[in-house]
Amino acid sequence: MFTPADHTFMSRALQLAEKGLYTTTPNPRVGCVITQNNEIVGSGWHEKAGQPHAEINALATAGEAARGATAYITLEPCSHHGRTPPCTDALIQAGIVRAVIAMKDPNPRVLGNGIAALKQVGISVQIGLMQDQAETLNTGFIKRMQQKKPWVRLKMAISLDGKTALNNGRSQWITSEAARRDGHHWRARSCAIMTGIGTIRADNPRLTVRHIPVSRQPRKVIIDNHLAIPIDADILKEGDTCIFTTSAGNTAKIASLEKMGVHVIPTERTGQRQVDLVSVMTTLAKLECNEILVEAGGALSGALIHAGLVDELIIYMAPSLLGGNARDMFQWPEFTSLDQKITSQITDLRMIGQDIRMIARL
Repeated sequence: MFTPADHTFMSRALQLAEKGLYTTTPNPRVGCVITQNNEIVGSGWHEKAGQPHAEINALATAGEAARGATAYITLEPCSHHGRTPPCTDALIQAGIVRAVIAMKDPNPRVLGNGIAALKQVGISVQIGLMQDQAETLNTGFIKRMQQKKPWVRLKMAISLDGKTALNNGRSQWITSEAARRDGHHWRARSCAIMTGIGTIRADNPRLTVRHIPVSRQPRKVIIDNHLAIPIDADILKEGDTCIFTTSAGNTAKIASLEKMGVHVIPTERTGQRQVDLVSVMTTLAKLECNEILVEAGGALSGALIHAGLVDELIIYMAPSLLGGNARDMFQWPEFTSLDQKITSQITDLRMIGQDIRMIARL
């Protein structure tokens, strides 16, 4: 049974965890609050992989006040040596007598072991307080641990009639500056941003985080079946970039790209020499990518949805009409029955400037 005070302190721990939204990858976002007599005596969050975990930071601020205290933690404490020592050992040595944990750690190296270690020495452990909020904060980490694939968000800007560009390809700008700035927050929290060669040719994007301060730039992922990317494309000029292609035989161009620091990853092909997108996602998970943001045209976007690889849609809808000949959101085979429709659940709907932002889970 959780008390109102328990909810208050776990809410604070979740707020702290969110401070690591842009920085903790590939680790989860975790917050910790330590209390004595229903007063906070220590708090902290995990800031960056390789640096102390949330529990260690909270214990450091609590000092001797941690003895006999309660720890509120948004994720099960680690019980193994990774980049840092086990947090369970630190909590035990500090004299914590009660631990309230939002959710178990889905990492097989931890799952249940951290809780068992605390219970073994007599620490009272309660699990499940505000679990839904904790899971939402780490959807990508959870999916990578459980399914060996990243959480994939597909972001698109559309008109009221569902169009993404004019028939000639022009799309800058359908939505307002406020919507475009909001989109950079989704970039910042992602481990990687994915696009296709069609978008590279049409828009020559950089796919970097701008407008908000960040300490890292997401990896850039390009799907380029025939390795047709121009050597002078802006996306290749900075940051960590990888290209998935079926053209492993183009050794000269691969050598040129790798000399520039670009990672070229030959990939299994499906029909018509298309990159195997399932293999791409599996590879990105092995590269410790938790969350992928897709910013692409109708062909790649449609292929990802058709393959069942998209978890969430982020749609910015502008109050404008582009007409029947403008480009559609997705390209995929024609449906002949309503039973084929792809359903979703709208989880958030709000105004961003003059545009509507809709978030839906598939």
